[in-house]
Amino acid sequence: MPKKDRMSGNEAVAYAIRQVNPDVMPAFPITPSTEIPQLVSTYIANGQMDTEFIPVESEHSSMSATIGAEAAGARSLTATSSAGLALMWEELLLAASNRMPCVLTLVNRTLSGPININCDHSDGMGARDTGWIQIYAENNQEAYDNFIQAYPIAENKNVHLPVMVCQDGFITSHAVQNIELLDDDTVKDFVGTYEPEEYLLNIGKPVSVGPYSISAYAMEAKKNQEIAMENSKEVILKVARNFERISGRKYGFFEEYRTEDADYIMLIMGSAAGTAKQACDDLREKGLKAGILKLRVFRPFPAKELAEALANCKCVAIMDRCESYNGNGGPLSMEVCAALFKYKVNTEAVSYIYGLAGRDFTVQHVYDIFEEIDAAVQKGTQVEQYKYIGLRE
Repeated sequence: MPKKDRMSGNEAVAYAIRQVNPDVMPAFPITPSTEIPQLVSTYIANGQMDTEFIPVESEHSSMSATIGAEAAGARSLTATSSAGLALMWEELLLAASNRMPCVLTLVNRTLSGPININCDHSDGMGARDTGWIQIYAENNQEAYDNFIQAYPIAENKNVHLPVMVCQDGFITSHAVQNIELLDDDTVKDFVGTYEPEEYLLNIGKPVSVGPYSISAYAMEAKKNQEIAMENSKEVILKVARNFERISGRKYGFFEEYRTEDADYIMLIMGSAAGTAKQACDDLREKGLKAGILKLRVFRPFPAKELAEALANCKCVAIMDRCESYNGNGGPLSMEVCAALFKYKVNTEAVSYIYGLAGRDFTVQHVYDIFEEIDAAVQKGTQVEQYKYIGLRE
């Protein structure tokens, strides 16, 4: 039977790891994800799981060891944040191109510089084109639930891609919230046993992992990766439906909050969605038809589905917790605007940058944004595109 508890996001993910009981976890500490391998190693020391924990000398090594273990046929994972993810960069691409269905639990923290340990999405967004599936959580419950769904997605024979399970540093990773935990047997049955078809230690059936790919083959390999990413859309939704049966909690590519008749929608990812929902409720009471669309799955990017979800509103505010330095907006904004253009949706879109390096994002900020896009639509007021929210003068 499910049980109610109170946990931080890091504790919730570590608890899920214990329940899944993967074969191998290499890890190197970095704030704010350090607690995850620390808690897992405690579970192992207490005899509560039999995962092989490997302390390594760097994050590059932790992902290298994860790939090696996965290639040998072991269900593997690691955890990191910020510069740790950046140090893994080469290995992230290798994990995806070698089609390793490993999992990385990423606690989002701003990338240097200037050096900062607080939350934004620059680490995850920086790795958005490495070939990994990326799933983002609003709160601790979602961080727990997303991890449990990660292996059934990654290991599906039509996917075989690594999954990055993301949560906001400190905001969810260290904040304690109420959470509902599934029992161990339910999780084990849901995730199942990993039975790879091809692996290095399969005696009598030798395979090569990561060989040099000449020009005659490399492009086809990349296309197969792209096909697998597209295949993962259906698998993500199927796994979510199966998860709903055991938990009662519903997931998809995104969550629509009061969007059915919304004139204005804010598109946002991660923990700030909770702030946006509160402000949305307040604005509804004042008569403004506001709605929130919280994106959960950033890779594969649900372009068509998002375009359809935004087709009937008058204006969408696209919120990026990351800077792209392209002069036009953040990565989410660029993806959404391209999707609207591709699927011929004429909804007005305004790009905003918020919450960089842990800068506060408040309900008042949400009020102001909705007021601004309402004035633009109703009065023709010029709106500054690509605007920073909460920027000091």
